[in-house]
Amino acid sequence: MTKKNLLKKGAALASLALGLASFSAASATAQELRFMCSSDGNECATFRELFDKFEAANDGVSIVIEDVPYKSILENLPIQLAAGTGPDLAKVTDLGGLNQYYLDITPHVDAATWETNFGSTQPWFRGGDDDNGIYGMLTQLTVTGPFINKTLFDQAGVAVPGADADWDTWAAAANEVAKATGVTFPMAMDRSGHRIAGPAISYGAKLFADDGSPILVDDAFTAYVEKFVGWHKDGTMAPEVWGASGGTSYQDAKAEFINGDLVYYFSGSWQIQKMAESIGDDFDWQVVGSPCGAGGCSGMPGGAGVVGFEQTEHPELVGKLMDFLAQGDNYNYLTAKTLNIPAHAGVAANPVDYIDASEDAAAALNAFAAQVAGLSPIALKYQGFKHNRAMFNITLQRVSQAIVGELSVEDAMARAKTDLAEALAASQ
Repeated sequence: MTKKNLLKKGAALASLALGLASFSAASATAQELRFMCSSDGNECATFRELFDKFEAANDGVSIVIEDVPYKSILENLPIQLAAGTGPDLAKVTDLGGLNQYYLDITPHVDAATWETNFGSTQPWFRGGDDDNGIYGMLTQLTVTGPFINKTLFDQAGVAVPGADADWDTWAAAANEVAKATGVTFPMAMDRSGHRIAGPAISYGAKLFADDGSPILVDDAFTAYVEKFVGWHKDGTMAPEVWGASGGTSYQDAKAEFINGDLVYYFSGSWQIQKMAESIGDDFDWQVVGSPCGAGGCSGMPGGAGVVGFEQTEHPELVGKLMDFLAQGDNYNYLTAKTLNIPAHAGVAANPVDYIDASEDAAAALNAFAAQVAGLSPIALKYQGFKHNRAMFNITLQRVSQAIVGELSVEDAMARAKTDLAEALAASQ
């Protein structure tokens, strides 16, 4: 081989080595995060906008959104986490129930700033009173409560009950409207142990003993379940929502409401965007206060939060991303674009300029926000209780069995008590 060819070969080898080194360096710095997300409206798409902004400021970082149905968050995510195959982050609603899998991001954020802005909801993510970790950021504060089809009330000539109306008053009004207008369903409530909790509390249920231990079932809880089951049997409540599914499967009735075939729908503030988008000018709808009873006029607080998981290979980056989302301007944009009630104290201190909110949507947001102050202390405690998921599921399963006739209400409540005792023993 000539000297010239040797020089060419040497240069080629040097170039290849340099290329491999560059590829190796790039591979070493490339970091991908998987984010599991479900949307009530445009939440996942709005996260994508913010993630693009984060990626632009952090070379080599890629965030992949796994956009899944809400049922997958409830049912599949816990299985993946238990198997060690879960994502790096997720948007979750079982805030305390998944605590064992959470990443404590305290070392990666300014803890004082997080306490200032999210201190009131941090306990919802923790494992108990002795846990001071920072695990998540509530991205949407939610409140359960009812939507009504105002156009149907107007067509029927039925007055909308007042702010202090009880469940019997609302049931009578919804039945009168349905009969006058010919729609199929007077009332419906999401098939959820969380959703029925607020009405039971308003009816006088305590859920906890005087010493703070959970009891779930008492006389007032049983009385509300009796009424709720009766409404399913007499046609006041849409039977398909609670009666057509088994186990702890979630089911809502937003399609029936959006289609104009439901007078009164007890769900929550997370449905606002879907209502605004889907109903448009088809009919007038509005949010009304939760029905009242001996325990007040309370819904249930709740929400969805972004959490990181301990199994991630990039804990520092997860913390950095969550801190980015918690910045006031980013959080405000997320709230304004997704039409949610802010849980960030700094953002909530000023009115949110909601983006593209219809008149009905803006009024609904204000109506739900006004209900926050009236939430029962029992409801606030229940939402932050570390075993609330077990209690929600027990409620859901046993009440459903009473609705379909598998058990009497008395037997369903007796089994609920036994279920709770077993669940608490197992947790120990």
